Formats: sequence, C-alpha cells, structure tokens
Amino acid sequence: MTDPERFGIAQLDKSSGRVTHIIEKPDHPDSDYCVTGIYMYDQQVFDFIDRVSPSKRGELEITDVNNLYIKHSTLTYNILNGWWVDAGTHESLHLANRLVYETMNKGEKPGRD
Repeated sequence: MTDPERFGIAQLDKSSGRVTHIIEKPDHPDSDYCVTGIYMYDQQVFDFIDRVSPSKRGELEITDVNNLYIKHSTLTYNILNGWWVDAGTHESLHLANRLVYETMNKGEKPGRD
C-alpha cells in the first residue's frame, strides 16, 4: 500500500494473532495493515456506540468502536487475499472500476486469488 495514511491502520501482535490498536488516518503509519471497512458486529455494538464521544472532526468514529472491541478482547479479523482497492477518491474509484472490469473479462471473481 502506497498511502496508508488515508486509512485506519491496524497494529498487529503476530505472536498472539490479535489486533492491539487501530489508529485512524495516522500521519506516520507504523503498519501497512489497513482497515478495509468490512465489519460485522454483534449486539454489543450498541453499548459501545453509546460510549463513543465525537472526535476532533465532530464525528462518531467507527475506529473508536473497533478499539472498544479490542479493549474487551473480542475483535477478530481476517486478512484479505487477492486485490482490494478503496474507492474514496476519483482516482481510486476509476482504478476499482478498471480492476473489476478486467477481472470480469478474465472470468475471475473479484477479490479472489
């Protein structure tokens, strides 16, 4: 990843297989594991949302909710194989469209090796 500062970055403890912390859009990322924004939550999420305060941007940050799951040792993760691209800029949206188009023309399924 060439621009991890655009994403939430996960700090991993590889010996335990756990995420230790997620930092939202760090200036100097310590890791190249970005959080892709594919989440599945249990009912506890509503309790965690109630505990989150607005960030400096005045928004409730999903990273804060995820860090509460980490604090309670209940966050799990998977590392995606194959390609992944963010579609949050004009350039990356164009790239995402191109990759899906090329993958479909090869008869492959997007996001699979």
